[in-house]
Amino acid sequence: MSPTYDVIVIGLGGMGSAAAHHLSAGGARVLGLEKFGPVHNRGSSHGGSRITRQSYFEDPAYVPLLLRAYELYDDLHRATGREIAIRSGGVMVGHPGSLAVSGSLQSARQWDLPHELLDAKELRRRFPTFTPRDDEVALYERKAGLLRPEHTVAAHLQLATRQGADLHFEEPMTRWEPYRDGVRVHTAENTYTAGQLVVCPGAWAPQLLTDLGVPFTIERQVMYWFQPKNGVEPFLPGNHPIYIWEDSQGAQVYGFPAIDGPALGAKVAFFSKGEVTTPETIDRTVYDHEVQDMADHMSRCIPDLPGTFLNAATCMYSSTPDENFVIARHPAHPDSVTVACGFSGHGFKFVPVVGEILADLALTGTTEHPIGLFDPARLAAAPAPA
Repeated sequence: MSPTYDVIVIGLGGMGSAAAHHLSAGGARVLGLEKFGPVHNRGSSHGGSRITRQSYFEDPAYVPLLLRAYELYDDLHRATGREIAIRSGGVMVGHPGSLAVSGSLQSARQWDLPHELLDAKELRRRFPTFTPRDDEVALYERKAGLLRPEHTVAAHLQLATRQGADLHFEEPMTRWEPYRDGVRVHTAENTYTAGQLVVCPGAWAPQLLTDLGVPFTIERQVMYWFQPKNGVEPFLPGNHPIYIWEDSQGAQVYGFPAIDGPALGAKVAFFSKGEVTTPETIDRTVYDHEVQDMADHMSRCIPDLPGTFLNAATCMYSSTPDENFVIARHPAHPDSVTVACGFSGHGFKFVPVVGEILADLALTGTTEHPIGLFDPARLAAAPAPA
C-alpha cells in the first residue's frame, strides 16, 4: 500500500525546504522529495551569500513580503541558532534615473522605509572602497545586508525534521498524477499518495511543469571571489556594505562584504549575464575571459576589489518573461497542486515567506499575503525572453 501524507513537497532547496518547515509546523504530515543530497550546490541555493533589502526597485508590491521575510529570518535564527542574516547595510548605486536608484527610492517612499540619498562625494567618504563617477548617486539602506543560503536551507530542513516531516534525499520524483481526491507521486523507490502536492522545481521547472503554460528560461550565472589588492580589512562588514551598481547601459553588478575571512575574499557577480542552458547541460567551468570581464568591470567601480582571483562557482536563474515570480495554485489542478518557481535571480530573500505562502495555499487554498503579481495566467501566452 502506498505511504500516505497530507502534503508532498517536490524539491528541498530554498523554497521547498521552507515549505516543508511551515507545513509541518502547521501539523501536516509532510513528505519531501529531493533529487540531490541536502543543501546541495546543483541548483540556485548555494554560493555562501545572497543580498537582502527592503527598498525594492523591482516593484513596490514586493515590499510587504520582504517585511514579513525579515521577521521570519529572525525567527529562523532564534529557532536554530544558525547564522542566517548579516545586516551590513546596502547601497543601490547608479545615475539618478537608473532603475537601481529610482526604483529603490520609489519603494522606500511608498512604504516609508528608512533610507538616505548619497551623492558621489558622500558615497566615497562613507565607503572609501567605492569610486563612483561625479554624476552617480546611491540610496543607502541600513537594514539591507546578506543571507546565508546554505545555512537557511539547513535550518529549514532541521526544523521540518524536528517537526516530523519525512525528508527523502537522492530520491527524485519520476512522475505524478491525480489520484482520488489528491495526487499520487512516483519515484524509482516507491509510490506515495497525498491530498496536496507542492512543487518547488527551481531550474527543473521546464521539465516538471510543462502544463503550467509559462515560458521559463534557465540561465547560467557565475559568482566570483577576489582577494582585494590591499587585503580584506576595508571590505569587512561594518566597513563595506552589500551593493547593486547599475551602469549607464543598465547592466548591474552586485557584491558583498568579505564575510568568510581573508582566504575567501569578497564576492561579486553580474546580474543576469549568462547564456541559456538546462540543468543537464550547464557548463560548470568558469573561463579566464569571464574572470577578466568581471575584473575589468569592477576596476572602475571598486578598484581594490579585483586584486587576485580566488574562486568562482556557477548557479542557475529560472526566469519568467517579466522576471516576476510564479506562486499559485496550479491552474490545471487548482484543488491539489501548488507551485513556486520562476524566481528570476532575485527570489532567495523571500524564501521563508514563500514557504509560509505555500503552506497557506496547500492547507487552506488561499493566503492573506499579496501574491496577485505572481499569477501564472499573466504569462500563459508570453514569449520566452531572448
